Parts: sequence; structure tokens; C-alpha cells
Amino acid sequence: MNATGYFTHRDCWKHEMGAGHPECPERLDAIEDRLLITGVGDALVRREAPQAPLGDIELAHDRMLVAAIRGLCDQLADDITAGGPAYAQIDPDTSLNVHTWNAALRAAGAVIAATDSVLAGEMENAFCAVRPPGHHAERNKAMGFCFFNNIAIAAKYALERHGLKRVAIVDFDVHHGNGTENILSGDDRVLMVSFFQHPFFPYSGFEGHASNMVNLPVPAYTKGMDVRELIEMMWIPRLEEFKPEMIFISAGFDAHREDDMGQMGLVEQDYAWITQRIKDVAKRHSKGRIVSSLEGGYNLSALARSVEAHIRVLADL
Repeated sequence: MNATGYFTHRDCWKHEMGAGHPECPERLDAIEDRLLITGVGDALVRREAPQAPLGDIELAHDRMLVAAIRGLCDQLADDITAGGPAYAQIDPDTSLNVHTWNAALRAAGAVIAATDSVLAGEMENAFCAVRPPGHHAERNKAMGFCFFNNIAIAAKYALERHGLKRVAIVDFDVHHGNGTENILSGDDRVLMVSFFQHPFFPYSGFEGHASNMVNLPVPAYTKGMDVRELIEMMWIPRLEEFKPEMIFISAGFDAHREDDMGQMGLVEQDYAWITQRIKDVAKRHSKGRIVSSLEGGYNLSALARSVEAHIRVLADL
């Protein structure tokens, strides 16, 4: 079946971190609006994301982190009742509100449900329009707008619950996926390929990484054609050699030239090209099986156009 799934949940809109924060619910509105006005949404199989079981989140995260985030949300609800603040701070850029726990469960639940559906053959691939994002969340640390590492959870879930032997992760966010690397570094069942702006937050990934990590740090103002060349030289041979049984994508669109969060120069056509190259590998080795999940992308127009381009390739539109 060649259908493309689209997994989301209204709980993902309720998490927010304060007025003016770039990681905002309007990001999902922009994507939904774009898919509506272009008609792309009509071609997708829409599914409502369930809440992830805690046991599946704990495939990638320390139980104490999961308990701490839940406890912070519960404590915040009590504080608000007593006239306290509406947010609890994790780090200078990351805070939670009373809805963050449910949103994070839905975000992780989306990628788990998408993995189940793709492996069951109900759809060839899927995109998860979820927030909070995940790729900065480490095994025992929430950071960088992220609470649970959605893609790392999905990869571990495919390995541990479905018994796959080899899965690949592709991360094209402008920031290094330090959390994903932290969780999966040294696991030979996983190959992670990424590019990211360097030097840049979170100031990691450029030295001393394990053999299952293909990290491509690139300088600010790198354009799409240069990234394409690096992908052909560095990603594709490793992916072809690895022969993944399934591919997971940390789909961040903040390397777009219009996105002020980074200083790279990609455009929609670059994201379409990258998606097609990933899809080519998946067709050869993974029965076409891809699960993609939203990470960054903060210029609303550029984000929406880039997600549309990404989904068009996934859905053969």
C-alpha cells in the first residue's frame, strides 16, 4: 500500500512556552493551513496520535526523567491553583505548562503509532505533525525545546518491540541532534546521518562521535547545493552499505534560508531532493518504510512550504 499517513493530535497545540517563543502552536496551524489550501492534505491518511505508553518512552529515556517531567506538570497545576506562575522552567529556552505532559505523550505516541502502521503495511510511510519536538532530549535530560526524543523512541521501539535488526535515522535540522546521538551512540543496530550548522547550539557532534554516527558539521551560510553534494558523498554510501530495514527522519526545517533560527541557505526544493534521496534508499532496502517527525522550523511560511514539499515526495504527489 502506497498511502502516506499523517499523525497529529490537538493536545500538541496546547503545549506552549510563553508569548513570543518561536516553538509555538502556530507552527502546526501553518502546516495544516498549507496542506489544506494546496490540497495535499486530501491525499493523506489522517490518524489521531495516541498517548505513548511510559514503558515505550523508557526504551530511550531514564525512568527518573519521565517521572520528573510528569511531576513538574503536576506541581505546576497545583501552583497555578494557588496563584502561582503558568510555566515551569527547564532551561533558559525551555519551559512547560500544564498541557506539556499530554502533548509530549501524544508526540511520542504519534511516532510509535506511525511505526506500527508502516510495519503492518497499512501505509508505506508517515509524517508526524507534532510538538514538542524531540531531538535535543537526551536519555536523562530535557533541553532545547524538547522533552522526550520522539525519533529515538520510535527507533528503539522498532528494534525492541518489532524485532528489526537495522534502522537508520536521518536528521536534517539546522541544529545537531545531540539527544538522539546521546541515546543511540554506539548501538550498531542504528545508523544516524545528519548535517548541522557549526559552530552553533547545542555545540556538539563535531568530534569524538561513535562509528554509527555520520555527522556533517557545516558552516553558516552553506547553501543547498553544497549540502546535496555532502549527502551524496557521505550519507548515501553509508546508508546503502547499512541496508536499513526502516528509516526515521528528524524533519527540522530551520536550515531554510528564511528561518532566522539558523544561518543556512536551504529552500523547499532542497528538502524535496533530500526526501527523494532518502526515499530511494528506503525503496531499495526498507520496503519504502519511512516515519518522519517534525523537529524545528520557525519561520511559519517557510516551514509550511517545506513540510508541503517533504510530504509531496513521501506521498508521490
